[in-house]
Amino acid sequence: MNETEETAEAKETPDRSRRRWGVLAQRDFRLLWIGETVSGLGNSMTSVALPLITVVALDAGATAVGLVAAAVWLPWLVVGLPVGAWVDGMRKRSVMIVCDLVAGAALVSIPVAAWLDALTLTQLIVVALICGTAGVYFKTAYHTYVKTVLHGRDLMEGNAKLHGSEAATRAAGPGAMGVLAQLVGTVAGLVVDAVTFLVSAVCLARIEVVEPAKEPAAERLPLRRQIAVGLRFVARDRYLRPMVIWGATVNMALMGYQAVQVVFLVRTVGLSPAMVGLVLASGSVGGIVGALLATRISRLVGSARGLLVFQAVTAPFALLMPLTTPGPGVWLFVTGALAVGIGVAVANIVVGSFRQSYCPPQLLGRVVATAMVINHSTIPVGSLLGGVLGDVVGYRSAVWIMTAIVASCWLILAASPMRSERDLPATQAPVEQPAVG
Repeated sequence: MNETEETAEAKETPDRSRRRWGVLAQRDFRLLWIGETVSGLGNSMTSVALPLITVVALDAGATAVGLVAAAVWLPWLVVGLPVGAWVDGMRKRSVMIVCDLVAGAALVSIPVAAWLDALTLTQLIVVALICGTAGVYFKTAYHTYVKTVLHGRDLMEGNAKLHGSEAATRAAGPGAMGVLAQLVGTVAGLVVDAVTFLVSAVCLARIEVVEPAKEPAAERLPLRRQIAVGLRFVARDRYLRPMVIWGATVNMALMGYQAVQVVFLVRTVGLSPAMVGLVLASGSVGGIVGALLATRISRLVGSARGLLVFQAVTAPFALLMPLTTPGPGVWLFVTGALAVGIGVAVANIVVGSFRQSYCPPQLLGRVVATAMVINHSTIPVGSLLGGVLGDVVGYRSAVWIMTAIVASCWLILAASPMRSERDLPATQAPVEQPAVG
């Protein structure tokens, strides 16, 4: 083989690898993807492990389980906005590594306390608060850091792969925790859970890409002004504002019917607990399918048009769920949950990629935190509303009401500028920076 042929082959090999593996052919993104996937598996295992330990190890009741579950989400409402401002001035990878190590150490403290016969409900709540707070920092930094590893059109594909693995870990995590609990015990299973965070930290530490220089501390605004800049940016932007309103509304509606779906399927439809688990897994499968479709849809019909049309097509399938009946009628719920899961996954990938390319880098953490705080704030509202409706008007009627909201949420996006555009803008929007004073 002559020198020319060797050069040609050397050029073709990376191209072939890129075509076969996509962005996973890039070492830094592959490490980020592996780390986030393993960490996501740990998070989904934790969401099952802590309630299980509350019930099994402490013999506590439903109120205690609710307190532990609420403690995981509470940090978003308490520190979500300040964290967005803080993360904008930090090294994102360092933040993520510290969060992994803190969460892992907090989880290890539970089996240690249990083996010393010193485990209490207070410790479980504190660990849930620590893990929840670490999650706020990690998620905010992670959504910002993706843009450091990937650029341009690779953002959409990268977000699709990250979201697909997240959906897969949400589906696999509870089962994995159940197997561990059966084999080694619920408390001991947390040791394996903690190891997943260590693996994530090691993967992140091996990433070689250099982050952009931080904004000098002397030029940064006071914390309250930094938060205000992020809030104002989202509130005034004609694309971000409807996306956040849509996200908050659809989250409220999703959590509303999910709050009563188990009791609806068991008491109204008459399914067994095992069958309920299989039926509810369809939503996670939809997330995986949506991740596979998002990039292709955006490239085929455009990101704005694809987002809007796909929501208009998939969201109405939610109305199949309250029609569920015993026997073959169960497939109505499966189909509805699958379609809704696909639509939500596509939307999350398109919106997340748009945010990363559209927002100024120095403001991205605050924009991400603002959107996530608003979106998360409606989760407890939806859960409470769904539960109250179930008791007042009945489980099937409650599912009808909440799925009707899901089915119509796409109209919020249809009222935005994207209804007349093929693609969402990829350029950074101007930022209004008030003077320090």
